[in-house]
Amino acid sequence: MKTLKTQKKPTSILFVLLLSFLIPTMYSCSKDDSLLDDQDTEMVDDDDTVPEEESSSAEEELSSAEEEPSSCTDPIDFVFNEKDGLVGIEFEKAEFSDDWTMKNDGTGFSGEGYMIWEGAQQLHQPGIGIATFKIKITNSGTYRFVWKSAVKTGTNGTDHNDTWLRFADAGNFYAKNGNSVVYPKDSGKTPNPEGASKDGWFKIYRSGNDLDFKWQSLTYDNNGHEVFVVFEEPGTYLMEVSARSSGHGIDKFVLFNEALSQEEATSSSELSDITCD
Repeated sequence: MKTLKTQKKPTSILFVLLLSFLIPTMYSCSKDDSLLDDQDTEMVDDDDTVPEEESSSAEEELSSAEEEPSSCTDPIDFVFNEKDGLVGIEFEKAEFSDDWTMKNDGTGFSGEGYMIWEGAQQLHQPGIGIATFKIKITNSGTYRFVWKSAVKTGTNGTDHNDTWLRFADAGNFYAKNGNSVVYPKDSGKTPNPEGASKDGWFKIYRSGNDLDFKWQSLTYDNNGHEVFVVFEEPGTYLMEVSARSSGHGIDKFVLFNEALSQEEATSSSELSDITCD
């Protein structure tokens, strides 16, 4: 019996020692689990926040990119967009042959400068040194054409003062002075103006001895008729310019419908938006 009691005593002591070790460990594990749960919650919150910020930033960048107009660098691809019945274009914004030169001497011009024909005069033959402008019309109708030009050679306002113009794909291209209406020669329409005209081209001149830049575009010799273009439906139309007089400097032009006056159109600093073809 003494032997049995001696054997039980160590077992009881070991059991107590084991319990004293396990109980703190169990509490410790429970506390660590709680901390881990808290950490997981914070990490989930962080994960939810970061994508929202990144998504918002990405949406803003996409929205900004959509609002910015597409950039064009080659004038051959330029399309000039009419807005609210107005087209405003700096004349130098086209593809020109070598005999056209951009200059910026003097005053009275806008933009980077003005273009001037320095090749041989083409008084009777349009179609030489052609420059083209693609114009997108949203509001169809009748538009008046006017450009700002100057005489840069000589001192006579009737020399070196004109350039050829054509709108071959428009519904109508004509000039008017009061009740008198004329059409370009070889357009299939009559009557035709006095003076140079050929193959659907009008000679467009400015008059007077005030040689500096001014807004004026006329055709028909000694009986100035203002110039009009009819765009029968929305679409993109081609305006062609051809060299005639050397020394005629052209700075800018506008097309405007009956909703605007010439003063409103020519005094506007707003230029047509350019998109790519």
